[in-house]
Amino acid sequence: RSPKLSPSDKFLFGYLSLYLKHSRLLKLAITLKPSTLLRLHKVLVKGKYSALFSSAMTPRKPGPKGPSKKLITAIVEMKQRNPRFGCPKIALQISNVFGVELNKEVVRRVLANHYRPASGEDGPSWLTILGHTKDSLWSRNAGPIDLFRCESINLKSHWVLLVLDQFTRRIVGFGVHAGDVDGPTLCRIFNSAITKQNLPNYLSSDNDPLFRYHPWKANLRILEIEEIKSIPYLPISHPFVERLTGTIRREFLDNTLFWNASDLEKKLGEFQKFYNHHRAHSSLGRETPSDFSKFPTKKLTNLQKYTWLTFCRGLFQLPVGV
Repeated sequence: RSPKLSPSDKFLFGYLSLYLKHSRLLKLAITLKPSTLLRLHKVLVKGKYSALFSSAMTPRKPGPKGPSKKLITAIVEMKQRNPRFGCPKIALQISNVFGVELNKEVVRRVLANHYRPASGEDGPSWLTILGHTKDSLWSRNAGPIDLFRCESINLKSHWVLLVLDQFTRRIVGFGVHAGDVDGPTLCRIFNSAITKQNLPNYLSSDNDPLFRYHPWKANLRILEIEEIKSIPYLPISHPFVERLTGTIRREFLDNTLFWNASDLEKKLGEFQKFYNHHRAHSSLGRETPSDFSKFPTKKLTNLQKYTWLTFCRGLFQLPVGV
């Protein structure tokens, strides 16, 4: 049985074999297994080609370069200022503001290498919370609506009616009511949400019993708006407004507090301005709803010189030109 040799033993015996006669070495070759010789050959071959194609031995070939230091700084700083922004959202905002073609995978690699979140960075800061509470004691053709509920700081239920312009993804308005909603209340908050807006020809709603009240149908007849019902028990038949409702909950309402209906309506108005004028959308070609609806000549921000502008009392921060 062959002895168990350590790497140092093998190296020592290999070195001593240099002093043996050739004829004697052939007689001692029986102690060397074929598998050991093959592994040694593979190691030598690997070492040879590693030396030939190492970066120190061969000049660098021209190829695609990674993101610049300025772009890396902008990506990392946007993530630090907006911890709830994911890679796709950061890529959209960077492309919209600076006009740089940026993929979400590039953002993911940059954040993996350069971003280290601080402990306890999951929610908004105390300054943001205090800022929200200190002063608080459509396209012409069709627009979908949605009704959802949220709770105030004293756990009182408030209903919010959201009206969306489906073509431009623009938030037309919000209607807010504290307590239960009946037919006349639904008409009142809807009329409040579309105040000073051009009335659409069609309005899409789901099959909630609230939208089958007689006052609701009479109000639409007076406004000369034709109602289109979505498919029952199929939320994806209202994809844009359902997705927007989730965005409002995750990015805004879950990170702020409100006292009453007027306070909630005021804060939703601030989110509406941010969403319509500053939040980029992939479905709109990386434009904001306001830019997409007006088709202006957009002025891009210089990546070398910009500052950060806060929205919704510091809940969101985006780069703007100086």
